[in-house]
Amino acid sequence: MLLVEESEVVDDVTAKGKYTIKGDEFFLQGHFPGNPVVPGVILCEMMGQASCCLLADKVKDCTPYFTKMNNVKFKNPVKPGDTLESVCTLTKNRGPFYFIDAKGYVDGKLCVSAELSFALVENK
Repeated sequence: MLLVEESEVVDDVTAKGKYTIKGDEFFLQGHFPGNPVVPGVILCEMMGQASCCLLADKVKDCTPYFTKMNNVKFKNPVKPGDTLESVCTLTKNRGPFYFIDAKGYVDGKLCVSAELSFALVENK
């Protein structure tokens, strides 16, 4: 499931991504009836996918797997018609582990933030 429509590496430690919620996505079905809101786990996945732009040159023959999500905070709901803009900053790496500070905005308003970590696991 691709949840990034646009992404770019800004510099060595920062990437940005965008996804516009159309309203017909599977994850909105039943969440919530009559008041569709993007589930928090999907917002984290959107930021995670945007984060992987930072790992693009490191993932040859590897897959980046989520290993942890810390301090996840949801500030404002994201709804159909909104464009989530992710800003992801690599804060450190230790061996195959990469740690990223991610924030998601709609119209400049913070909606979600999290500390994400990934492990690059060799494909077999």
